[in-house]
Amino acid sequence: MTNRLARETSPYLLQHAHNPVDWYAWGDEAFARARAEDKPILLSVGYSACHWCHVMERESFENDAIAEVMNRHFVNVKVDREERPDVDQIYMQAVQSMTGHGGWPMTVFLTPEGAPFYGGTYFPPADRHGLPGFPRLLHSIAEAWRTRRDEVVTSSTQIAAELNRGEKLRQAATLLTDEVLFAAYQGLSAQADERHGGGEGAPKFPQPMNWEFMLRFWKRSGNPRARQLVETTLTRMARGGIYDQLGGGFHRYSVDAEWLVPHFEKMLYDNGQLASLYLHAWLAFGNAEYRRICEETLDYILREMTDPAGGFYSAQDADSEGHEGKFFVWTADEIIDVLGRDQAAPALAYWCVDRGSNFEGKNILWVPGEPAPEGHAAVPERVADARRKLYEVRERRVHPARDDKVLASWNGLACRALAEAGRALDRADYVAAAVKNAEFVLREMRADGRLLRTWKDGQAKLKAYLEDYAMVAAALVDVYEATFERRWLDEARGLADDMLRLFWDDEVSGFYDTGTDHERLIVRPRNIFDNAVPCGSSVAIETLLRLEVLTGESEYKSKALAALRPMGDLMSRYASGFGRFLCAHDFNIGPVVEVALVGPSRETLRPLAAEVFGRFLPNRVVAGAVGDDATQRAGLPLLEGRAPVDGKATAFVCRNYACELPVTDPAALAEQLDGAR
Repeated sequence: MTNRLARETSPYLLQHAHNPVDWYAWGDEAFARARAEDKPILLSVGYSACHWCHVMERESFENDAIAEVMNRHFVNVKVDREERPDVDQIYMQAVQSMTGHGGWPMTVFLTPEGAPFYGGTYFPPADRHGLPGFPRLLHSIAEAWRTRRDEVVTSSTQIAAELNRGEKLRQAATLLTDEVLFAAYQGLSAQADERHGGGEGAPKFPQPMNWEFMLRFWKRSGNPRARQLVETTLTRMARGGIYDQLGGGFHRYSVDAEWLVPHFEKMLYDNGQLASLYLHAWLAFGNAEYRRICEETLDYILREMTDPAGGFYSAQDADSEGHEGKFFVWTADEIIDVLGRDQAAPALAYWCVDRGSNFEGKNILWVPGEPAPEGHAAVPERVADARRKLYEVRERRVHPARDDKVLASWNGLACRALAEAGRALDRADYVAAAVKNAEFVLREMRADGRLLRTWKDGQAKLKAYLEDYAMVAAALVDVYEATFERRWLDEARGLADDMLRLFWDDEVSGFYDTGTDHERLIVRPRNIFDNAVPCGSSVAIETLLRLEVLTGESEYKSKALAALRPMGDLMSRYASGFGRFLCAHDFNIGPVVEVALVGPSRETLRPLAAEVFGRFLPNRVVAGAVGDDATQRAGLPLLEGRAPVDGKATAFVCRNYACELPVTDPAALAEQLDGAR
């Protein structure tokens, strides 16, 4: 027997299609039934790679007796938080206000009008660890709904009012100067773990946006401690168990302070952002280990997370064969069986397996020691062959489940990383993958000109959110810079215009997360924090600022700054929640290096492009044109009147409203770009 979730495309919802629970997906049908039968809604929110979501399903949602109580007293709604970040955000705020903490699985009880009145996260099937058993909780909530309705409604009204207040953002008194960046650096550095990198204590999350800002701050100030903290963090993560030492790519986070034991799921958004971060660190510091990690991470995405049509999948599970991490861990005997004792010896030492088990009687591979004299730029030759053999054997294991839905915003992050890395590393395959992904999203994930949120098995649905528009537009700007094909810039501008039309609100001088054409919820969500995924507003601001430089469209900058100004005080005081906003403000402060490349052919531009893209210039915008095609230059001030000098490929560099003399020699261009520091 299946329930209604069998009609859905979300892998997470489909995992629950055989539960005895009478599940509904989020929508009018569920709320209409709740009103008709005067029952509260039981809202359960999770995602496919969530370990405790699977635990609660096994313990409660697959239990016939518990399901019977749920079906008798409630209308049960299951939501994939990755498909519906609006629903997740609203009710997570409610749970946090009620309990002081949040997380997934999230369990919230709502009135038939959608107002929350009680909530929490994971509940066990019986009382334990100070948590009420789920059946006891269900009976208590049902009894309260039946006998103390006035209390329940009053509570829901108060919570809904609090949620509406939370959507308001007061104007900040802090001016948007570089003092905001210095204050943010001081806050982040005070919280840093100097020995292991990352933030102090455990668990440890990668937080790529914060380290991206720290890298930019080093570029701006030359502060040696900023560099040291970035390098310590990136090096320790790359050598830790949080990084898949055989297959590449990063797990979600580390449960300890040393980056050793991860939560083993792999998320597209982490790996897209971290690939970009390691690329930028390689450009900044020249450490070849960072280039290797960037390429291995992108290779992992292309190998294991890419649909043949060009979209990128969302996640890989932590569990296989019912055990967390089973796919990734090894015993010493298993390694010896694969490699033979002689070849195994250096491998066991390199990955610290010779020190004894470090995870439930087995070993997570990691490289905690200082680098050997030959360095770890590439996996040292003495273990490269061992790594290949172990990887091939691991491929024959039962793989973790994969969430193969395609989300527009997360695809934007990965597409952007591929476009950036392709142009910086001269990897045509990465550029081709970015182009194919951009084509896929624009072809398969739009209906009647409206971008859609999610795609799976040929079906796209759900109106896209602000983060989708912003991150896809940002990626398209990078695809344009990697190819100089005008189509991608025009598409980015079209998305930016739609973004302003659908999500901008003059009354709040900022963006909402849902469009004006979105279904009505109890509040219109407006997230202002960069979490694991960048905030839609922060990426929108950054993208509009980049587009203003390219197109000269003044409205882009005025809207971006109007949205950024209220964030000044928050960025200064709570930097860890505003990493992408800080990067956008760093671009806003500038100076922005504007580069125009023109030449008779793409091939003639390559030496100049290598100089532009082969150095760390985070506040840089590049436009390019080949041949005499006027359509490539139309409407782009950087390219107007710019022609090759003496028929040679030519670069024009401007900053602070002043332009340098055009150059045709890569060395002369390098001097001009280095002067941009």
